[in-house]
Amino acid sequence: MKNTLRLFALAILILAIASCSNDDTAPVIVDSSLPQGTFTAMLNGTFVMDNAPTSGGVQIGTDSEGTQFLRLADDFATNVATGTVAIYLSTSDTFTPDPANGNPDLQLVGNITTNGEHFFELDPEYDSKFTHVIAWCTSVSVQFGNAAIN
Repeated sequence: MKNTLRLFALAILILAIASCSNDDTAPVIVDSSLPQGTFTAMLNGTFVMDNAPTSGGVQIGTDSEGTQFLRLADDFATNVATGTVAIYLSTSDTFTPDPANGNPDLQLVGNITTNGEHFFELDPEYDSKFTHVIAWCTSVSVQFGNAAIN
């Protein structure tokens, strides 16, 4: 019985010492949806209103790791009260779906539900055929705004 109590006390002592250690090597969690390091813009544009107040800057660029992103600037604003606003790359200033052919002139980048800065990771090679970014309201199928990027 005494040996069992001693072993139990020793186990508690070991656990107490181990749990009190000052280990500052906790892993750092990186959000892969955000640029790492410095974001450098290669293309810039400014949204203009089509069917709803839409304004602010947009950029396409790379981070320090070479990953490409589309960035909606912190001054980006549109009518998000209608629900989800989809952000598309487009070959023109008009949303022109062609689902029978796989929508070759549109590429969905992502959806937003709030105004302000957003980052969207792009495919490794940005296709230069895309000359515009379109804000498209999915709930009412209306183009809110567009930005020529160059």
